[in-house]
Amino acid sequence: MTSEIPQSSASSAVESRLAELGLVVPDLVPPVASYQPVVQADGVVYTAGQLPLVNGELPLTGKVGAEVSEEQAVELARRCALNCLAALKHAIGDLDRITRVVKVGGFVASDPGYFGQPKVLNGASELLGQAFGEAGLHARSAVGVAVLPLNAPVEVDLIAHVR
Repeated sequence: MTSEIPQSSASSAVESRLAELGLVVPDLVPPVASYQPVVQADGVVYTAGQLPLVNGELPLTGKVGAEVSEEQAVELARRCALNCLAALKHAIGDLDRITRVVKVGGFVASDPGYFGQPKVLNGASELLGQAFGEAGLHARSAVGVAVLPLNAPVEVDLIAHVR
């Protein structure tokens, strides 16, 4: 399993950096319940939690440390980060408007004996660093939970400052 998806033309410096990694920002993932994918207030944008959906489907389900390996979960966290970027792009138009990724929140559906949540969330954090450089360095929470929507292994949200 990989976060790579077919390349398309990049429309921003951020998307060009992702293209160099073989990644593109996907289309916005429609909400699976009653919420907004992004809310913007006073120069700050907040994404809703994003699952690692690819073309509307979860590539894997279950708990990390049981049905899902740590390595697979890292890739799923990367996909969640790409889906956060899709939500941001939909809301603000150009990812180059982001001046700072402020905070990332991550949830890992974890087997009771699994304690590597921070490593899983490194998948999202490292992708944001690659996309935004120093502006992608952020505060973060990595939380183990019993279950996530649709039996997803990972969910990520983020807060960013925009100009």
